[in-house]
Amino acid sequence: MPWYHPDHVEIFFWEALALLVVSCVLVPLFRRLGLGTVLGYLTAGVCVGSGLSLNFDVPAEELLHFAEFGVVLFLFVIGLELKPSQLWTMRRKIFGLGLAQVAVCGAVMTLPPYLYGLGWSASIVIGAGLALSSTALVMQMLDEHGDRAEPYGRVAFYILLFQDLAIVPLLLLVRMLSPHGEEPSLTDALTSGAIAACAIALLVLVGRYLLEPIFRLLSRTRLPEIMTASALATVIAAALVMDMAGMSYAMGAFIAGVLLSESSFRHEVEANIEPFRGLFLGLFFIAVGISLDLRVVAANWLLILLAVPLFMTLKGLATHFVLRAGGLPPHCSRLAALSLCQHGEFGFVLFSTAAGAGVLPHDIASILVAVISFSMAAAPFADRLRPLIDGRTVPETIDEDFSDAGGNVLVIGFGRIGQVVTQSLLAAGASVTLLDNDPDRIREARRFGTRVHFGDGTRRDVLRAAGAEGADLIAICSDRPEQTVGMIEMIRREFPKPKLIARTYDRIHSIQVANLGLDAEVRETFESAVRLGAHALEALGLDEARIEETIADVRHRDRERLREQIRAAAGAAGRQEAIEKVRPEPLARLRRKAAEIRDGKKMPSA
Repeated sequence: MPWYHPDHVEIFFWEALALLVVSCVLVPLFRRLGLGTVLGYLTAGVCVGSGLSLNFDVPAEELLHFAEFGVVLFLFVIGLELKPSQLWTMRRKIFGLGLAQVAVCGAVMTLPPYLYGLGWSASIVIGAGLALSSTALVMQMLDEHGDRAEPYGRVAFYILLFQDLAIVPLLLLVRMLSPHGEEPSLTDALTSGAIAACAIALLVLVGRYLLEPIFRLLSRTRLPEIMTASALATVIAAALVMDMAGMSYAMGAFIAGVLLSESSFRHEVEANIEPFRGLFLGLFFIAVGISLDLRVVAANWLLILLAVPLFMTLKGLATHFVLRAGGLPPHCSRLAALSLCQHGEFGFVLFSTAAGAGVLPHDIASILVAVISFSMAAAPFADRLRPLIDGRTVPETIDEDFSDAGGNVLVIGFGRIGQVVTQSLLAAGASVTLLDNDPDRIREARRFGTRVHFGDGTRRDVLRAAGAEGADLIAICSDRPEQTVGMIEMIRREFPKPKLIARTYDRIHSIQVANLGLDAEVRETFESAVRLGAHALEALGLDEARIEETIADVRHRDRERLREQIRAAAGAAGRQEAIEKVRPEPLARLRRKAAEIRDGKKMPSA
């Protein structure tokens, strides 16, 4: 339209509209095709970037820098889920596995560029930059699979956390290798380290002594927008402090999240941040797609086509070797290596800095940016190899309609336990809504005339659609202990009204959920074993009164021992740490009790 001449503000709105429209079309489409949301965002960025470049002057680098706020918020939310004590217990794994992975992968990937004809300085920087993985991409994919708490998911997180820390010495390495600048002295290196340590100490002090009083004061205003603003201000301030100290924004946000993890305002802060996190993380992946220079790709397509699978394969194999050498099981090592095989967003920073310092030629830096972008785009396709490695099929999904959900009882998990619990509820006349994420189980239930809704009980939106907010009782009958813990925490936070009961798998699981606010929990292994023990005593000829007395004594001693073990395991970061803190009861006490019984009443022979 020749009569229409948009000004700068209007151009900005047209660009924003283009981003939103293309994303709203491509992201759901890619998710529907099973390719994942990340690839949808990346493709949307490529489409918008190539389209807008024909009409508008789009500063893709500035957009990418701004969109890193999504990664910052993502690390902040992860930090909220980790207490300082938990982080301290992870220190050896973070610095042990993380350092080994970066060092070995960096060494392996230094060779191809050197053989290609680049000098040692450039090759070392390239190897170091390609050793880094995408924190945003990996954690997003782990969340989509629900595997963040799985062993391989935790290992991937340890390594990613170290890589976020490693950006500081890697930028210092670029300065050392620069032919234009002065080589930094030992004093400069120590000064940089001291500044970073002081910045971390400042965040720790502020988080420990100031954040809680500030949030308590602001909460008295009873203005939700003020709490949201204060949460965002906390994240931005922490990110800026770490940036001024020469470290990454994301690391500052992560530390701020960890420091708020024990605050009474933790859940409110997380709920306020969550919408921004998803929006900006999507914007980050779009910006990666926009920043892809298609002219560089067209001029070097064969080199990029060969480099992407080569470097991803080398990185995956090297990571697997490191993890196996670190004592991890083959299955865990393979899945973690597959998750980390792509290259990460910090590579953009490192290679652009190296090009400015004269360590890398600008055309090589552009090719490397394209390699990183295509590796991130290829990661969802590589992730489709998971069933071959994992031995499990890709989960099937079913389109669900919750319009008929509205029972006063919500049962999550319709397996062998959930089915029996449901029988009791229905027999008493309760109105029950059933929820499960196993398509085969849902189809089987339909054959018997039972309506089971398909949905993931760990997701807040699914539970709200299933009527959790208005239910009188929620019964968690999941057969995955690690998911049960997360569900209990989320339900107590988001839906405080209903009473909450849960099935626990074993003793350690009971210890993990002891202080999460359950109204009741039943340990299936214990209850079935006690009943079997009663039948064993009956088979030996004991009378009913004697059996009841013995079983009552077993239950009493178990309750007392469980209370002691709950106190001992307080603050445990996970199942394995809880196991290490819990000490089993010596059998001597049981033998003394048995001796007292034998002295008082003779045990009849079978």
